Amino acid sequence: MGVTGGFPILATRDLPRLESFYRDAFGAERTYAFDAGGRDVYVALALGGSSIGIAVDDDLGTEPIGMALWLYVDDLDDAYRAALEAGGTSIAEPAPMPWGERVAQVRDPGGFVVHLGIEAD
Repeated sequence: MGVTGGFPILATRDLPRLESFYRDAFGAERTYAFDAGGRDVYVALALGGSSIGIAVDDDLGTEPIGMALWLYVDDLDDAYRAALEAGGTSIAEPAPMPWGERVAQVRDPGGFVVHLGIEAD
């Protein structure tokens, strides 16, 4: 048996807020939604060649912050600005890293850290 794929699922009390953030900041496209009781309780989003899920968890005491996403982008400065304009908060502005990439960090409206990276020129 081998793993053939995978993706993260972000848990939140406010699915529309997080879906909107990833759509507005990074152009995510909804590829699937599951409705229960007249509201979406799960969505799958395509982000370039990657995907993430967002699921409603009404029992969350606080939004989780112990998980992070890494997204490679084609224009780091634009992606960073778009994330802030879409409601993210800055953790670290774009900067070169010793391993040869430029990286920025934002926190999405649900509290998740999003690393934005691009190979340095």
